[in-house]
Amino acid sequence: MEILKKLFRPFAVVPFAGWLFGGFVAVLLEYYLGDLVSYYLYLPKIPVLFGTLIMLKEPVLIPSVIAYDLLIYLVPMLLLGKFLAPITNGIATMLEKRPLWVATLVHLVALYGILHLWSGINDYRVLVVKLTMISIILTLSLNIINGYQGEFSCSHPGFMALGAYTSSALTLLLFTNDKLYGEALLPPALGPWLFPLVLIAGGVVAAIGSLIVAIPSFRTRGDYLAIISLAFMFIVKSAVENLEVLGGPRGMSSQPNYASLTVVFVWMALCVWIIHNFTTSIMGKALNAVRDNEAAANSMTVNTRKTKMTAFMFGAFWAGVAGGLFAHVLRYVNPSTFGIQKLAEILAMVYFGGLNSIYGSIVGAVSISVLSEALRPLELFKWIIIPLILILVMIFRPHGLISFTEFDVKGIIRPRNKKPSEGVE
Repeated sequence: MEILKKLFRPFAVVPFAGWLFGGFVAVLLEYYLGDLVSYYLYLPKIPVLFGTLIMLKEPVLIPSVIAYDLLIYLVPMLLLGKFLAPITNGIATMLEKRPLWVATLVHLVALYGILHLWSGINDYRVLVVKLTMISIILTLSLNIINGYQGEFSCSHPGFMALGAYTSSALTLLLFTNDKLYGEALLPPALGPWLFPLVLIAGGVVAAIGSLIVAIPSFRTRGDYLAIISLAFMFIVKSAVENLEVLGGPRGMSSQPNYASLTVVFVWMALCVWIIHNFTTSIMGKALNAVRDNEAAANSMTVNTRKTKMTAFMFGAFWAGVAGGLFAHVLRYVNPSTFGIQKLAEILAMVYFGGLNSIYGSIVGAVSISVLSEALRPLELFKWIIIPLILILVMIFRPHGLISFTEFDVKGIIRPRNKKPSEGVE
């Protein structure tokens, strides 16, 4: 660890704007020179996921993949970050003087530009980026319940299913000529504009469905929430399997292609912003008080039951929104998707990244999603490697990699040519 700190110490002066600029140049290099570099390195094509898939399929190409990643990504980003630090710090200083929302919006637009260019190489990258951003929404929403609230819920796949099937049914009924529902009730041109309302409707149905879990379980103590929420997940899965109006065990398909990269990115950014405001609000502080000591919080006039119910419904709402996006990204939804395996994936993301931390949720979702795709060629062994990594994290970091850490937007966008005490008021 000390060696890594010494290696990256010269780059501590690089602000986040500098890394974004370096990333933008790197993806431009790949966009225009990726084919040429991969040809001279004897690679069959541009590495899709930083070359991990190629390395697992053809180990003899590992040196070529490492050389490609160094030439295209690592070296340009480090060199540009270091030598252009005075310029990027000047940009960060200029943005720091603007309202916080302006600086945040500029950084988000730059990040979206990088993701758009990187994923534009092929459709597989687009799918991976979309599913990773949906995983961030899911992880954040579950962290509200399992982290900030201190309970252990297993019902998130059920909430996700409610949102996915509700939004799918609405878009197929309203905007598509579908064999299940017949002719569209509204002009298809209205679909993209009303899609946000459809996603919100899916989230509302999931939030209402969460009352089935919350009302009985919050009258009890101990591990009853985990048992009831697990039962709820199986109830939802069995219900949609036996409802022909929702496609039954065959599932639903042909959803309109409304979940573009831009749409998913905007919903992810909104989720991070809204959940950050929620966890730092009075309600969020009350939720932490209930988690730490419910009796003491109750004696200090905190309405513990209302606080827990609100947080549970709030988390379920965002799980429903993620389910709606998931269904329209894949354009197919099946009851078997929302089972134990999906639950294990979401729980792994939450506990790998860290409890009570938006940073941790983002790190956990991105890490597990990318690792899962990178290990796809190993097939069965993938589900041995990922649990082993999670076990090691639980042994050495019981609360996750980044736990109990506040999400500091000012700290992210501030210039690095100042000390932390000078950069943040």
